[in-house]
Amino acid sequence: MTRRWLVEYPRALPVAIFLLITAITALSVYAIERGERASEQARLEEAAQSIASALDRRGNTSSSYLRAGAALFATTGSVPASLFRQFVTELRLDADYRGAEGIGWAEHLTSGEVMEFQERISEQQSTMNVVPFPPAGRENVVPVTYLLPDTPRNQLAIGYDMWSEPVRRKAMMDAVASARPTASGKVVLKQEGAGDSPGFIVYMPVFESGSRTLKGFIYSPFAAQDFLESIVRVETIGDRGVKLYAGNEVPDNLLASIPPSRSTGWHATSEFRLASRPMMVEVESAQGGSLSFLSMITLLFGLAVASLSMLVARLLTQQAYEDQASLNFFAEQNSIRNSLTRELNHRVKNTLANVLSIVSLTRRRATDLDEFADGLDGRIRALSATHDLLTQSEWGTTPIGDVVRTEMRPYAEDADSELVIEGPPVELAPNDALSFGLAIHELATNAAKYGALSVPGGKVTVSWDLLRDDLARIDWVESGGPPVPTDRARGFGTELIEKIVAHELRNPVKLDFEPEGVRCTMDVPVRKPTVFAMRARRKQQNLQAALRDEKK
Repeated sequence: MTRRWLVEYPRALPVAIFLLITAITALSVYAIERGERASEQARLEEAAQSIASALDRRGNTSSSYLRAGAALFATTGSVPASLFRQFVTELRLDADYRGAEGIGWAEHLTSGEVMEFQERISEQQSTMNVVPFPPAGRENVVPVTYLLPDTPRNQLAIGYDMWSEPVRRKAMMDAVASARPTASGKVVLKQEGAGDSPGFIVYMPVFESGSRTLKGFIYSPFAAQDFLESIVRVETIGDRGVKLYAGNEVPDNLLASIPPSRSTGWHATSEFRLASRPMMVEVESAQGGSLSFLSMITLLFGLAVASLSMLVARLLTQQAYEDQASLNFFAEQNSIRNSLTRELNHRVKNTLANVLSIVSLTRRRATDLDEFADGLDGRIRALSATHDLLTQSEWGTTPIGDVVRTEMRPYAEDADSELVIEGPPVELAPNDALSFGLAIHELATNAAKYGALSVPGGKVTVSWDLLRDDLARIDWVESGGPPVPTDRARGFGTELIEKIVAHELRNPVKLDFEPEGVRCTMDVPVRKPTVFAMRARRKQQNLQAALRDEKK
């Protein structure tokens, strides 16, 4: 069974072995990559939770500072610049406060108190202008009063009415309602000037001692990118990427991001709350663009084994195939020898049948022995010349031009006559070439005896063209010869062309004996080699089948 498979499937079997081992290797690589991905997913989730915890701790630290300031400022009648500066200085903000722009105080006013507020604050520090200036009658105005450290960047925010901006206003209203530190949504800090780097603000409301009267807000602004990078510098993330969202993972909520070394889209998230606001951390893996080291080793080893197995199987199948081919060769020799004998017998019979027909018709038309011998000799020579052409082409297709030139060769050397042969390359099947060659021989013999080739200055034109892909038209035209008599007797050539040749070519032959010269038009079928090749193969297969039946 194995040897038969090797012989019947010499290429498919090695390929099947190669594909089988490759499939096993691919499954192994898939299992390894799946395990690696699960491990990386666990590491991503761990990193996301670690960063979220660090951000939460940082937010709690900021909230504790703001709570302490709120407790202090609630016990004082007002918050002068000296008291606020002393408070911030004594906090001694350490590394846990990195990422924040500082700590600020925003006094709560009404629109009628703005002018007095500007004059009072201008006496304590530089000129104060509330912007945008609130319209008359507004009950809530919360301008940035102090912001430390006192840097040129922070000075850009002094006097800005934070109540005028919707996101800040909502965060302050939520802080008043909960009396707890509350972070705003995504905003652009006034410290950015004309920039667009997002950030957020944590507000802590300050009330009058023993009441719910709002005095103002102690707050801390954060540049989101600096805030995130301060955490990432502490937490090891490697080549991974990190994104911080103020809420859900949508582009509008993106606060800050650190891109991975290679984007893979493979990430893990962790949600946390920073000053009562839900935040989201996303960590993206930089792995996944290529196979792991273990997968690569497994893949290379599997391909090497598959290739070696395919090579061994190929050698075995080749040897088995050669052995079987040797056995088949000797068996086929007898079959071929018998087929050739049968084919030769068939061709000889066909040729003898043609010769017998020619002999019979020639004898019927001949008046004496010499005429009979000459006619028979010429026609058999025509058959022989065409056979030579077919033998040269190994009984394949034969060009029309070669058949015409072969039959007209005895007359081409005559300088007194003109012979014109023209037409495109057209190939004829073997049997069609034999019939066509016989017709040209008869026309040439008639022209040499009675027509254009019998006198000096005579001209014979043989031209052909394709009517369609499977049919060619051949024209024989004589001119310059003796006038053709109208009462001439029908000879053997006429009978041969109009009956035998027309029958063999399966198309009518038009033969006109006009006074100025003979004209003959023949339609010859143009068959593709596959047509008679298939017929020959079927004939050989039938012969081989018959031979096998005889052996049985």
